[in-house]
This record gives sequence, C-alpha cells and structure tokens, in this order.
Amino acid sequence: MVKTDLDAKRAAVRQKNDLPSAASDISDFLAKAKQLKPDPQSEGRLIFALDATMSRQPTWDQACHIQGEMFQEADKIGGLKIKLVYFRGFGECRASRWFEQGQDLARAMGRITCQGGRTQIRKVLSAAITAADREKIAAVVYVGDCMEENVDELCDKAGQLGMLGVPMFLFQEGRDQVAERAFRELARLTKGAFCRFDAGSAQQLAELLKAVAVFASGGQKALKELEQSGGQGARLLLEQLKPHR
Repeated sequence: MVKTDLDAKRAAVRQKNDLPSAASDISDFLAKAKQLKPDPQSEGRLIFALDATMSRQPTWDQACHIQGEMFQEADKIGGLKIKLVYFRGFGECRASRWFEQGQDLARAMGRITCQGGRTQIRKVLSAAITAADREKIAAVVYVGDCMEENVDELCDKAGQLGMLGVPMFLFQEGRDQVAERAFRELARLTKGAFCRFDAGSAQQLAELLKAVAVFASGGQKALKELEQSGGQGARLLLEQLKPHR
C-alpha cells in the first residue's frame, strides 16, 4: 500500500511537470499581460481572431458568451475598437470593419457558424500585420484549438508582428500538443502570452478577456475602476502591472 501511494505521488509529480495546468497557464498569461502598453489618451484597437472550424462547434456557444462579456465590459468605458477576423470552411477567412459598439460585434459573431476545414492562422497573422501597418494596434487576441499549418511560416509572420510592437494573446481550447507548441512560440515571438482554458477555467478566462479589453481601451486607470467594481481579472492584471522594485 505504501509503495502504491508513493508511485501515485511520483506519477502526479511527473504529470504536473509534463502538462501545465490551466491555472498555471493563466498565471503565465497574467505575468506577460504587462506587455500591453496602449496610450490611454487615444482609442485602443484590438484584433479578435477566431478559429471557426468544425472542431470548435461543441464549445462555440460558451465561447461566444464569454467573448460577449468582454465586449460589454469594454463598452462601459468606450474608446476601444475591435476588428473581428475568423476562418472556416475551404479557404474562407474574413475580416470585419472596426466595431466601436460591443453589441454590434456580438451580433456579427452570432451570425458565424462553424464549418469543417483546416486552420488558416497564417491569414490571421497577415491581416493583423496589414492592420498594424496602417494604424496603431494594441494587441491581437486569438482563440483556437488546433494548428494544421507550417509552423515556420507562422513564426515568420509572428516575428513581423512582433517587430511592429503588437503582442499576441493566444487562448487554446483543449490540449492538442502540436497547437500548444505553436501557440507558445507565436506568443514568445510577439512578446505576448499563451493560456490554455477548459470548462473549469472558463469564468476566469472571461475575467481576463474583459481586463485585456478594458486595459487596451483605457489603460491602468480604467483597470483600477474595473477592479473597484469587483473585477477579479482586473485585480490580477494590476498585480502584474505594478512596477518592479
């Protein structure tokens, strides 16, 4: 019995070291979130990119609800423009206009349905680079669950985005290891962050997305106001934004 318990403990330690938990990913995300440095005096611009292929259908409604909360929170302070980019089906990748009202963006998202197809993250990165060449972009948020492309080509695009000073914040549904390695590298190259989420961390993800949206549009002052209203994600984000002594 003692040996069995010891073996179980060793296995748990190995599993913990080999496969980071959603909680540790969220902590890493918060530690990197300080890379966002928008000008509080100007309008923030955020690109929100989505994988809308069929593999995401089971969690699509939940994801839309979480993202809707993010837009609603940003609406409270204003000053944030969001461009929606999504891909699905056979070679379909679309970019919306810049939305200034969260409810308009939520309606646009509500009309999207998942369709079978391969990932098109390269097109997302190209769209982000084009937008950043034209105007100041605070960050790119990407939500997806897999990666079916040449990772070197994606890294080349991510490097260009990083040179433009635009961090990527990548949120992975599920535990596809190929996707995780690619997403972590894209985050590193753009000085952004990677975060895995599942049903158990969905609420905290919603809080983090809201905090990112608020910070992108209003800086630390807006974050402090969100914290005072009980925003858990804002509190955690502010902890990471404190200057190092």
